[in-house]
Amino acid sequence: MCGRYGFAKPKEQVMKRFNIERVPEDLPLLYNIAPQQNAPAILNTFPNEVAMARFGLVPSWSKEEKTSYSMINARAETIMEKQTYKRLIKSKRCLVLSDGFYEWQKKVDKKTPYRIFLKNEEPFAFAGIWDHWGEGENEFYSFSIITTVANKLVAGIHDRMPVILDPEDESVWLQGNTPLDRVLAMLRSYPAEKMDAYPISNLVNSPENNTEEVIKAEGERYVKES
Repeated sequence: MCGRYGFAKPKEQVMKRFNIERVPEDLPLLYNIAPQQNAPAILNTFPNEVAMARFGLVPSWSKEEKTSYSMINARAETIMEKQTYKRLIKSKRCLVLSDGFYEWQKKVDKKTPYRIFLKNEEPFAFAGIWDHWGEGENEFYSFSIITTVANKLVAGIHDRMPVILDPEDESVWLQGNTPLDRVLAMLRSYPAEKMDAYPISNLVNSPENNTEEVIKAEGERYVKES
């Protein structure tokens, strides 16, 4: 599962890293993105720009603009078994931009939040699917993050992780003519040796806390095995 993450990079770095032409002038620094919040994504229909979309998929056929918590993520293993996800994985794929995500390590009487990120400190993209809801002024975009089994690093904290795309696969993910078997082959765990993690404070527990303090380390900078 991936229910909380961050993306706090200047727009110049975003444009260079993702090879895009347009980024919102007021692109916010988001240290604690939670479901129902708007977050940066690159949709396959607009591959040269960053759009702001709601975290938590609202299918276009939905009668209401609210979604259940279960639609923030789509499991890679069953994505072709659910009609909504099956339709979107074929036609509406997106890059969900991030520079780190959060999971909670559960022990007997304690939950410790960890920030998980790339060792090179570069931003990256989750594999996502998206849809639009409403018309005119009421229209908005929303997305789900695709998840898979945890790699060796993340498994010390949680049993699942978001699908992080290899940079060379990002443009392929967005292309409409990419064969479906190629798309599905991308839904795998990112190499553990390219990632790192460290414990952070409980500030992350509240989505109202959106400051750099959220990502400051608490304790030693590695995952302790239980």
